[in-house]
Amino acid sequence: MRLQGFSWMLWLAAGLAWPAPGWAQVDLDAYLKDDRLQDVKISPTGEYYAATMVKEDRTGLVIVRRATKQFTNTFLLDESTRVKDFIWVNDGRVVLSLAQQYGSRDEPYSTGELFGLDAAGGRYKILGGYRSKWGDGPGMTQTLPAEAVFLQITDTLPNDDRNVVVSVTPFATDATYSTAQRMDVVTGRRTMITRSPVRAAQFTTDNTGRVRFARGSGFDNINKLYYRCDNESDWQLVNDEAVSHRIEAALGFSANDAIAYLQVENTDGPDSIVAWDLARDERKVVLRDATVDPGRIIYRTGTHIPIGAMILSDRARNVFFDPDSVDAKQYRALEKALPEEVVHITSGTRDGKLLLAQAWSGNDPGQVFLYDTVNREAQNVFIRRDWMDVATLAQVQGISLKARDGTMLHGFITRPPQDSHGKPMPMVVLPHGGPIGVADTWGYGEEAQLLAAAGYAVLQVNYRGSSNYGRAFQQAGAQQWGRKMQDDLTDATRWAIQNSYADASRICIYGASYGAYAALMGVAKEPSLYKCAAGYVGVYDLPMMFRRGDTQDTRWGETYLRQWVGDPAGLGPLSPVNLADRIKVPVFLAAGGKDQRAPIQHTKAMEAALRKAQVPVQTLYYNTEGHGFYTLEHRREYYRQLLAFLAQSLGGQQASVAAAQP
Repeated sequence: MRLQGFSWMLWLAAGLAWPAPGWAQVDLDAYLKDDRLQDVKISPTGEYYAATMVKEDRTGLVIVRRATKQFTNTFLLDESTRVKDFIWVNDGRVVLSLAQQYGSRDEPYSTGELFGLDAAGGRYKILGGYRSKWGDGPGMTQTLPAEAVFLQITDTLPNDDRNVVVSVTPFATDATYSTAQRMDVVTGRRTMITRSPVRAAQFTTDNTGRVRFARGSGFDNINKLYYRCDNESDWQLVNDEAVSHRIEAALGFSANDAIAYLQVENTDGPDSIVAWDLARDERKVVLRDATVDPGRIIYRTGTHIPIGAMILSDRARNVFFDPDSVDAKQYRALEKALPEEVVHITSGTRDGKLLLAQAWSGNDPGQVFLYDTVNREAQNVFIRRDWMDVATLAQVQGISLKARDGTMLHGFITRPPQDSHGKPMPMVVLPHGGPIGVADTWGYGEEAQLLAAAGYAVLQVNYRGSSNYGRAFQQAGAQQWGRKMQDDLTDATRWAIQNSYADASRICIYGASYGAYAALMGVAKEPSLYKCAAGYVGVYDLPMMFRRGDTQDTRWGETYLRQWVGDPAGLGPLSPVNLADRIKVPVFLAAGGKDQRAPIQHTKAMEAALRKAQVPVQTLYYNTEGHGFYTLEHRREYYRQLLAFLAQSLGGQQASVAAAQP
């Protein structure tokens, strides 16, 4: 269900100097072309919108005057640069943080830079970070000293239009710790507040801006949480993961600062949100789901006060500490208007009269709408992928099953819209990447929808090691590459056959990054279960992960690999590159020459091993692409070949989805 109203799409492309590329009439484009807008937030006065906008291999920020729909300012940097987040720090200024993403499947990583942009126009200002030598723009006069530090906004200080609180962490030095500092959002100048007792710290402030919590870890990746009463008090260790065997994270404070809210891992099952009465030193669980962790934390609009969380189970839903609160009732009113969607309020005006919210579902990419709390009226601001008819998209169904050792697994099946008889269908098993700390969740998935449109049921399972199901479930994935994590995928595939979701004679396995590893291991370990395998920007030689790629470049990265993958000396037998002679089905491989996460050498070696074993193998390489292809033409060709490859084994459609209109 979509709200009706004015859409930005008619004027968006024409009003910007860097429009999206022209769309050829290619069947795949409806699924492959990016949303023109992503995140949108309203200014405190309601005069402006700020929104991130996609341009193939980068995202920029645009400011729009709400009344006239005219652009007033823009921000865009070089390739692979993403606007990670942005915040209205006063009525007319946005502060934004950046990330780098070297490929569409790469996980964006923060660069620690902060930029300021005025809504009414003018050049952006670098407020801090390694590019601070630029001054107000490339080639301009330097106004701040260049510094190798990572900056992150901790508190926007709603009652202070000029300053914010930031965490400052020096890069790559053993002897330095994070500090919390007050930063001027116009000049970028900073003054010290406190020094953290732990490296790489994230700070949490109370409602008066006092820095009360610090959480971080050293090169051993052991998490610690510290607390103090005020800015003058000493830090006290609240939780040490090495002792408690759990992580605790501070989320914020109650309105009167008497209660601190913590997300706490449990020995078994999902995380809890705990209310800690600071004066009495008493803790009380205020939110815990039976199956999944608290997801996105819900804050009272315009504040840092936690009031609930989004729960991402078989579908998404919002849960509140106090279901009878004004905030909860406001959410319920919006959800009642959109009963098939999940709603999240992203921002609001200072007077509370206007709220900006997002809504989406498993078969709806989503929409952003403006809600007038006085007149109780909602108006569409823009529709994501408005060229799509949501009625024709596939439904996403939550599933659960037991693995062979009794472990409960959860996931999703996306079935083609034309599948109305419930008969077994050709299926693609689609393991997610990561693998640790990543999960498939309910919502619109571009790739699952594309495969469903080609006539396949799509199975996604959160194997052990995935996030969202508690500490014990994630820890169960440690050093289980090719072992229990792989068995979970096998068990889920057999479950789908037994429950008549999948035609046992027509199943392929396909994934990207770790998912590509799982796909090739799947056909090596279970040569009769799958009819083909496809791997996109994958890792296939586990010992090579310790020699090539960006993960092992840092001390914490090497610790991570040994902790979660294992000792490289024993990983050869778990590497698909060494198991090619066991593979009896066709394989399709694709990779990018600039991939730093899964270097192309993995795929080249896998191809060579398959050819030596006389396994039919098809490849696609783009030397200019990274960990996932950015260029639309390259993505078109990749998915054209993927669908053709799957059709040879499963009999589904090739690139036959109706073309999208610009």
